[in-house]
Amino acid sequence: MAFRNFLRSTAAVALVCSAGASFAEPLKIALVETLSGPQASTGLFYRNGVIYGIGKINAEGGFGGEPVELLEYDNQGGPVGAADRVRAAISDGANIIIQGSSSAVAGQITEDVRKYNLRNRGNEVVYINVGGAAMELTGAKCHDYHFRMTPNAEIIVNALLEGMKEDGALGENVYAINQNYSWGVDVQNSTLAAADSLGFEVVEQTLHEVNKIQDFSPYVARIKESGADTVITGNWSNDLLLLMKAAGGAGLDVRFGTAFLDQPGNIGNAGAIADGHFVATSFNPEVNPEKSTAFVEDYKSVIGHYPTYVEPQGIFGMMLLKEALKSVEPTEDGLAADDLVAALEQATVETPMGTMTMRADDHQGRLPMVVQKVSRDAVYKADESEFGFVPVKVLSAEEAEQPVQDSCKM
Repeated sequence: MAFRNFLRSTAAVALVCSAGASFAEPLKIALVETLSGPQASTGLFYRNGVIYGIGKINAEGGFGGEPVELLEYDNQGGPVGAADRVRAAISDGANIIIQGSSSAVAGQITEDVRKYNLRNRGNEVVYINVGGAAMELTGAKCHDYHFRMTPNAEIIVNALLEGMKEDGALGENVYAINQNYSWGVDVQNSTLAAADSLGFEVVEQTLHEVNKIQDFSPYVARIKESGADTVITGNWSNDLLLLMKAAGGAGLDVRFGTAFLDQPGNIGNAGAIADGHFVATSFNPEVNPEKSTAFVEDYKSVIGHYPTYVEPQGIFGMMLLKEALKSVEPTEDGLAADDLVAALEQATVETPMGTMTMRADDHQGRLPMVVQKVSRDAVYKADESEFGFVPVKVLSAEEAEQPVQDSCKM
């Protein structure tokens, strides 16, 4: 009810779920996200964060005094679907494309936007990436009109490993299991790169198909046989849910270090075996509670639950976009993409976690990180269980930042 009332009260947010309609509003934002299929368990959470963020933009006057319109397109979890939906969104007049779930999809979208902009000088669109964390997106595939609002693989893995090391939980023998595409390979490589400096050995590495495995029991058996005391994984969506389910069913006695353990269902699937597992993200409500409490309560009043999983990074990205739009004046044709690019490069916003900015050199967002551990002591519980996530290490944006990649040529 609260969610429906919020949309009514910010009637400026119009949800268009097909490519058949076109309106002449000054600013249209297209969400090209996975809204059906196995990966929808992630895509729908990004959708929540974007809807909340656009509601805040419209509550403060929209863009140029007119409401921002949100159009939704289901990319069905794949690059081909994403390419079709990006074309439809641009045809419908979208000025900004937003997407988060899957670096493979992000790679397709950023290339489609780059090519479109080369062909349409003066009528460019901007891609706001709220979740695709593969290194190449701000590396070899970087360009002026792509902005990553989420930490990349190197930022996440380094924060995670450092936090686990400081907590005395990293161990000496690490098993790396990841999805076999750009993001998973980056997590594996970042884990390997940190082994010497943090004093552990990667005893085995596994790359597996993405969202096609229904039973992870054979992989859990291999982890047991390897003698690992820690598992580092970048798995997400069904691949993490099913991995945790298999680990819980087998009573696997290892620590997990993850990027997405806070995905709803993971703690419920793993049960008590999840106690002591780790995740590195951009938000924990127990950090800066004087600010975080107001934020999570407001979000719950709108969406119906406390912000979780990938929602905060979507929200924070929209906060930076909102701040940038304040310094952009509409033209006769609406939004000038180059004006927004310049504004985003200069924007600064205070999130509940701290200061967030955008690095102009590669358009990698600079934001704080928090390493957290599953514990019964958590204030906010997960999956209606007795467990939640307690912060063990907080890194400022400056501390979490990793160098610009040599392959990025803006």
